[in-house]
Amino acid sequence: MALASRFRHPAAAPLAVLGTGVVGLVYLWHTNPHDPGQLLPRCPINLLTGVLCPACGGTRMTYDLLHGDVVAAFHDNAVLLLLGLPLAAFLVGRWLLEGLRGRRYAPRWGAGRVIAVVGVAAGWMVVRNVLG
Repeated sequence: MALASRFRHPAAAPLAVLGTGVVGLVYLWHTNPHDPGQLLPRCPINLLTGVLCPACGGTRMTYDLLHGDVVAAFHDNAVLLLLGLPLAAFLVGRWLLEGLRGRRYAPRWGAGRVIAVVGVAAGWMVVRNVLG
């Protein structure tokens, strides 16, 4: 099988994403985002506006989860932990499963689902910025 055709296999993209994610998790394991001066990207929305976006705290949350501190992870970003992480795991898992079966996967989201996700994200952003 030619190298080019291997990268066209439906499982190539999800496997590449998972591999990249593992590399990122290994780096994050050794880099505490709670300490200032770490080589980690800052949220561009927060950098430009000072406002916490719906995903702000996600890096700290992931670090805390990697180190078994679920309470701190919940404090860093509760909605991302309770809703975003399971949704992302489901979508990536389904993408990988379909790819391994030799099929391409693209989730079809209707307007209702998109509105629900955007609504939860916007509501979370307002709550965490207004109520602190």
